[in-house]
Amino acid sequence: MKRLLATAAACCLSATAAAAAPVAVDVRGPDGRPLAGAVVTVEMPGVAAPAPRGDYAVEQKDIQFQPHVLIVPVGATVAFPNRDRVRHHVYSFSKPRKFDLKLYGREEARSVTFDKPGAVTLGCNIHDTMNGVVFVTATPFAAQTDAAGRVSFAGVPAGQATVRVWHPSIRAAGNTLAQPLAVTAAGATSHLVIRR
Repeated sequence: MKRLLATAAACCLSATAAAAAPVAVDVRGPDGRPLAGAVVTVEMPGVAAPAPRGDYAVEQKDIQFQPHVLIVPVGATVAFPNRDRVRHHVYSFSKPRKFDLKLYGREEARSVTFDKPGAVTLGCNIHDTMNGVVFVTATPFAAQTDAAGRVSFAGVPAGQATVRVWHPSIRAAGNTLAQPLAVTAAGATSHLVIRR
């Protein structure tokens, strides 16, 4: 049975910051090793992602999507500039956002707006080895785990939350596992074992 171990710790910053706490999540794969590159979100009722700000882009460079995983808020418009000497045809069949950007060449770009949360898997119709993900989130608390399988968030409001972990190697619906987490101002530690 595949399992993913996620250890989450929530504790108070200080008495003056009683309404917000840091949350740390440690993600381990079925083999007990750290799972790097997993997208972790902390979702709370009534807490939404901020409006999109700045520019978001996934470049096609060296016959790869760079970055391989891009986290954006709901409503973000992502540019797909081609930096290669060859043409690319970017597409996705993912439920949150299906699109098809027909062949275009070096230094040309196309854009797509992502209006629903979820993982949008990218491919190139010309280069089968190219793949990537635009991860669209409706929470401000979203980040990828580091090489040690860890991620942390500051300023999470106290209350009931849901921690979700997404990674292509997770064998569950949507490659996602979820677990409730109580974030308290006084501080709490919760060891989460998520089984398939």
